[in-house]
Amino acid sequence: MKIMEWPQTERPRERLLTQGAGNLSDAELLAIFLRTGTKKLNVVDLARYLLHDFSGLKPLLDADFKTFNSYPGLGSAKFCQLQACLELSRRYLEQSLELEQAFTNPNTVKQYLKSLLSQKKRECFYILLLNNQHQLITSELLFKGTINSSEVHPRIVVEQALKQQTSAVIFAHNHPSGNPNPSDADIALTKQLKKALNLVDIRTLDHIIVAQSKTYSFAEHGIL
Repeated sequence: MKIMEWPQTERPRERLLTQGAGNLSDAELLAIFLRTGTKKLNVVDLARYLLHDFSGLKPLLDADFKTFNSYPGLGSAKFCQLQACLELSRRYLEQSLELEQAFTNPNTVKQYLKSLLSQKKRECFYILLLNNQHQLITSELLFKGTINSSEVHPRIVVEQALKQQTSAVIFAHNHPSGNPNPSDADIALTKQLKKALNLVDIRTLDHIIVAQSKTYSFAEHGIL
């Protein structure tokens, strides 16, 4: 049955307008994004099929162009639209941190870092540079390593922080393996960087590890 033949109260767009996006399922939200189905599937059934075949929303959103483009009802135009939506989401979170105190909004920080790091195939090390109100000045990708490690130089971290007149920092890196727990090397590096920044009166607020959809906060676990 075509979506237009459904009762208005059951159609995804109408439900979003009357009940809010948070009350829609993944399939309904994806259906609004897709807009049209195929000859065999209405748009909601297509969305359900895609979510089932990709084993969830995240693998679908993370799919590369070749994989995404191979499915019925998708293509280059929708791939571009999807990437634009993801980038808009990242920029929204970034601007939220520019206006809000990062230290008092840990969930926003984690969501922002997941938008930066969750799709990376190799280990990357970011630093969030904050002003004296703990608002985001900028985020910088400082080091990009192999799939297992990234070589981080304290001198470059300190130089970058001083260059931006930073008052505090949050470190972040990803674990492409999917295990969010810090290694002994991660803990040792964090202590080394914190010590170096203390010498120039710059506080280290946290070090967050992103492992796909999971995160690990040094501050929350009391090991900072």
